[in-house]
Amino acid sequence: MKTKTLSILIIIFTLQLNAQQILTKKEALQLALENNYGIKLANNNVKIAENNSSIYNSRFLPTVSFNTGTNYNNSNLDIENHDGSNLKVNGAETKTYNASVNVNYIIFDGLGRKYNYQQLKQTYNLSELQTKATIENTYLQLFNMYYQIARLTENTSNLKEALSITKQRLQRAEYKYEYGQANKLEVLNAKVDINNDSINLINANQEVKNAKRNLNLILNNKGKGLNYEVDTQVDFNDLLTYEDLLQKANKENTIIKQADQNIAINELNLKINKANFLPTIGLSSSYGWNKSDNPATSFQAGSTILGLNAGINLSWNIFDGGNTKTRVNNSKIAIENQQLIKQQQTDDLEITLHNTWDAYQNQLFILKVQEQNIVTAQNNFERTNERFKIGQVSSVEFRQAQVNLLNSKTAVNNAKYTAKLIEIQLLQLSGQLLDFEF
Repeated sequence: MKTKTLSILIIIFTLQLNAQQILTKKEALQLALENNYGIKLANNNVKIAENNSSIYNSRFLPTVSFNTGTNYNNSNLDIENHDGSNLKVNGAETKTYNASVNVNYIIFDGLGRKYNYQQLKQTYNLSELQTKATIENTYLQLFNMYYQIARLTENTSNLKEALSITKQRLQRAEYKYEYGQANKLEVLNAKVDINNDSINLINANQEVKNAKRNLNLILNNKGKGLNYEVDTQVDFNDLLTYEDLLQKANKENTIIKQADQNIAINELNLKINKANFLPTIGLSSSYGWNKSDNPATSFQAGSTILGLNAGINLSWNIFDGGNTKTRVNNSKIAIENQQLIKQQQTDDLEITLHNTWDAYQNQLFILKVQEQNIVTAQNNFERTNERFKIGQVSSVEFRQAQVNLLNSKTAVNNAKYTAKLIEIQLLQLSGQLLDFEF
């Protein structure tokens, strides 16, 4: 009988382990890259930019067209000749047929299409950077929610432990009350504390569920449900010095690199507008077939023409009312604006990086202090617990030691995960976020 009971317990425990699967950070990132709506939209925008930067959208290739048609005319004619005679024809029919293949090619357009093609390439590069920025922001959202779940999970575990200790305290108080060694007030205080601990645990469990739903939304994985755990292990990376991070940020930060692309795009736009000052030389050619069936009044009963036509044309807009000059001047101002935007973003980046670096160092120091506090709080609780068992400490003092220990554990969790999130922000600012293994 005991063997059967033990087997059942083992099966139940195994099912619980299988049910509570661990969602690792690497798996979460993979799900986000595959399913997140924002990343999907950004990837589609890259595909559009790639299509636009193709040789087929560059005007470097000739255009070829085919035209064909037929016409029919039925008329009543009344013709007066020079000698005074008249000729009347009713139902005079005219039929014409035509077909042609036409080729047009721009030989020279002031290098406008060359710069336009280069601009399309730069726009494609910009779209890739925009996608990278979207992925980085998704990473931040994901880790913020992932570590929130981890923090709440650890806090929930601490609350469960606190509730268990309070239940033991109530049981001890009831025993002491039954044997006349304690008054009813100690029992009531323990019950009140159990209620408070239970409420805190219920709220914590609800916060974990809410955080998991938010993470599922980021992952766009509705089928994941809430029956999973996250990895609560936190390892800190060996980051470079602030000066090294600033140097990397000025070169690799996604926002700064986007600013460089915008400057390059506007410089090419200036060249495109300047190209309108130069002439355009084009080549046109066609190979056609024309046939006509004429009425009796015509000098010819019909004709068929088959031949090749080719020509070169030059077009030069010598003066367009100043439109090109205006566009050129505006393009120069647009370049200056983009340079100012980059300078502003560079200054903002330096300040943000400095503030984040200081916050990171402070948080690591706070974490170290809190870890020392938790050792002190643990020792204090253990000593208070021993003294409480022999009646040297009141239930109020015992409760205070228990609360102090719980608060110390919560403070360590908050400091640990806050420091990790700040570290991830530093990686993003320095352009290294997507290069690290999590």
